[in-house]
Amino acid sequence: MKLKLHHINLCSTNVPEMDRFYRDVLTLGDEDPSALPPLNQEKGLVGDVSFVTDGDIQMHLTPRDVLNSFRSGQVVNPLDRGHIAYRTDDIEAFMAHLDAQGVPYSDWGSNAVKGWHQVFFYDPDGNVIEVHQIVDVD
Repeated sequence: MKLKLHHINLCSTNVPEMDRFYRDVLTLGDEDPSALPPLNQEKGLVGDVSFVTDGDIQMHLTPRDVLNSFRSGQVVNPLDRGHIAYRTDDIEAFMAHLDAQGVPYSDWGSNAVKGWHQVFFYDPDGNVIEVHQIVDVD
């Protein structure tokens, strides 16, 4: 059995702000409407959901709703936080983009993962985002 990352779901108290951040800062775009999942508004996922993509992986930005599990009958115990990782082919250009957007970040260089130049920053809800580039290691 082979698995491939399909989407990342983040819950937010401000979906429009999250949508703007992922579109403007990470330059994600619209998903093909035929690739979007059908939402069951009667039981389960409800609210205005934003769907953005890098062309391969979808992000589902949903309203935070801690009582949703009671309506759906499904109990989930998610981790409080983690991070989303993206790979780039030009980390310097991406850091310049973050600077231009006014987004503060931590430049870890290759201190954590040998051979990856990593930067970390927060989205508007405090989710951690990593962007890295594979680099030569001496």
